[in-house]
Amino acid sequence: MNDTTKRTLAATLVAAWGCTAQAQTVVTVWVHAGPGPEAVAYAAAAQAFNQQNKDIRLELTKLPEGSYSDQVNAAALARKLPCVLDFDGPNVYNYAWTRKIIPLDGFAELATARADMLPSLQRQGSYNGKLFSVGQFDSGLAVWGNRKLLQAAAVRIPTKLDEAWSLDEFNAALKKLKQSGVPTPLDMKFNYGVGEWFSYGFSPIVQSLGGDLINRNGFKTASGSINGEAAIKAMTMLQGWVKAGYVNAATKDDADFVKGRAALSYVGHWTYRDYKKALGDDLVLIPAPKFGAKAVTGAGSWNFGISADCKNPAAAAKVLAHLMTPAEILRVTEANGAVPGTNAALALSKDYGPNGALRLYVDQIQHKVALVRPETPAYPAVSTAFAEAVNNIVAGADVKKELDRAAKRIDQAIEDNNGYPTK
Repeated sequence: MNDTTKRTLAATLVAAWGCTAQAQTVVTVWVHAGPGPEAVAYAAAAQAFNQQNKDIRLELTKLPEGSYSDQVNAAALARKLPCVLDFDGPNVYNYAWTRKIIPLDGFAELATARADMLPSLQRQGSYNGKLFSVGQFDSGLAVWGNRKLLQAAAVRIPTKLDEAWSLDEFNAALKKLKQSGVPTPLDMKFNYGVGEWFSYGFSPIVQSLGGDLINRNGFKTASGSINGEAAIKAMTMLQGWVKAGYVNAATKDDADFVKGRAALSYVGHWTYRDYKKALGDDLVLIPAPKFGAKAVTGAGSWNFGISADCKNPAAAAKVLAHLMTPAEILRVTEANGAVPGTNAALALSKDYGPNGALRLYVDQIQHKVALVRPETPAYPAVSTAFAEAVNNIVAGADVKKELDRAAKRIDQAIEDNNGYPTK
């Protein structure tokens, strides 16, 4: 082969490679994940997809949670959203209403994942009769207990849904624990600060008593719900726990429970590993109490959707289908400790399977104890108003005045957006 032939062959190969590269569809994906196991899991998921698919390349960008929503909003204004993005559960309705994301119903690749998703995630991902997001994982809210301290105070320890404490028994337990020498019996994670935790964690107390943050019949007003009788009772009760010294509202870290300064920790699944390391066999998972006629617990978590800016949504749907396989769900939930989001993944999970240590969270979801946050584009306004009211109430402010103010703020947001009409 002479030099001219070699050069011609080389040029042909380069051109062929260039055509192949140009034919490959790029799907950009944003996830909220700083340094840590979850970020590693997503990087591995991207690598696995790219190894399995030659016509589509997944390009992953990991962004810190603190600034994530701001970056999404900025990209939306510039029409430069990635093809696939994750977002916190209750944001799906506002994102769908503002057309940041598109419906997923028409993608055959996602049919299996949709049918197998937990009912709470199906509900979380739906708006106006259409599915806009799929979730790899759900969340769980319950009460962690220190068996040793509870037994020393002669407090009954429920472990099943039908054994849940009533309000009277819960209050009696706090009193017994305080009298037995536990400094602040109930940790409620006030160290998380004013934000979504207040809405996720404390609205179930309102809902257990029969109230809510907004009237879910049409989502047109918060008046009469967030400032209704049940909500006032719930927040008065929370304020009372703080005043009685049952709750340390000034706590700065997670040490109250692990150091034995609290015997109960009202929080989610995400503390399990640290708590288990600290307490060992003394750690017990207790179902959400029945503060009212029924127990209610929080549900929902970060989930994925396809942006309206995506040039090739069919390719993006294939990426989502990959992320929703049992293997990828288990990869990320083993990293972040969350509830696997499909029945297939649950069946393979050590912690959340039929005999898993965290199965109670699944039972709460499957028996409809778990309730997703209000499915309305107004949710960001709802959550902000409620969180600020809770913060002021815990500091000693008048309960009714704070909740009335929250109702007015939410109703004003609804009015400013013409009732969030369906687009």
